[in-house]
Amino acid sequence: MAMTGATAVPGRHPGADRGGPVDLAGARILVVRADNIGDVVTTTPALRALRAAAPGARIELLASPAGAAVVPMIPELDGVLVASPSWQQLPGAACGDAAGERELVERMAAGSYDVLLVLTSFSQSPWPVAHLGMLAGIGTRVVHSREFGGAVATHWVTPPPDTTHQVDRALHLLAAIGVPGRGHETALRVPAGAAIAAAELAPDGAFAVLAPGASCASRRYPAELFGAVAARIAQAGMPVRVAGSAAEDELVARVVTTAEHPAVTAVPPVALPVFTALLARASVAITNNSGGMHLADAVRTPVAVAFAGTERTGDLQPRSTRATLLGRPVRCSPCRQLQCPYNHECLDVPPGGLAAAALALAVPGTPLTAKEDRWTPFAPSTP
Repeated sequence: MAMTGATAVPGRHPGADRGGPVDLAGARILVVRADNIGDVVTTTPALRALRAAAPGARIELLASPAGAAVVPMIPELDGVLVASPSWQQLPGAACGDAAGERELVERMAAGSYDVLLVLTSFSQSPWPVAHLGMLAGIGTRVVHSREFGGAVATHWVTPPPDTTHQVDRALHLLAAIGVPGRGHETALRVPAGAAIAAAELAPDGAFAVLAPGASCASRRYPAELFGAVAARIAQAGMPVRVAGSAAEDELVARVVTTAEHPAVTAVPPVALPVFTALLARASVAITNNSGGMHLADAVRTPVAVAFAGTERTGDLQPRSTRATLLGRPVRCSPCRQLQCPYNHECLDVPPGGLAAAALALAVPGTPLTAKEDRWTPFAPSTP
């Protein structure tokens, strides 16, 4: 699949698309996705395709500390390089220093990688990490970009439209170097020990998992409203387990306290594979547009999502399980903000609507019983 770059195409730089297929047999490959949990989950179709194309290769992931927690559930990976790199931090962050970057180059060089695959969202630049890869001596460096980067990348691929789903964007990059796709479904393999631990946290019979956390405040449905959602689901006869990380203990407690129902209980903080195993056992998950949404999708648990206007739904929506995304269309979306500068109108979703969506996913055919339950979702998703 040679790319000549000879024909002028709108949105494509004349210097781009001059690479071609890459021989991956026996290669040491470093795949980069150094952001959040959900972003790593969306790489799993690409990693599956990569492993199928290069069964004898060593494939490692450069991931953030949060994203690295997903790695034990990705069987296609042979290792992980954990970093908090400057290109994923806000200006002024403590890790944005020259010494840290030099150390990362040394760690990349020590890996003796042959190929660097840089996976990005449409708004991220691949050039900082590609340049580190060049300094580390990685001979083949593959990126998506519409911006000029000189000779930093050996394979500079014009990306698909910005509205492309993150899964499809990663597969597009691999296709440009001759790696065919192996399906678009995200997938994780829960370790046996995690499944056993999750069984001890789960009630008998059907239950829901509510994950109120998110990586930034702008994506969080209010805890008090999540409490009302949990109460309604419990009143319908389905126990609710409220779960989050250790840093989200207070948030989880607020949801449980607000619910004021004995069938709504907190799950103690557990390792991410155990949380994922709990999701896999659940009849339905209720989440924000967050890592919990992507984890539920990857283990095929139906998910009702309070989807904030920070992103377009089409970029990230679950496609491997049944899902309902609820939110209010607003003119400022997609804002990419960490804190909402207004009144979070995009998440002005009645608790009854979110609870009804969750119950309908858990028990197909469940009728809507209250006026406020009749809430039009963004986009119901059927795999």
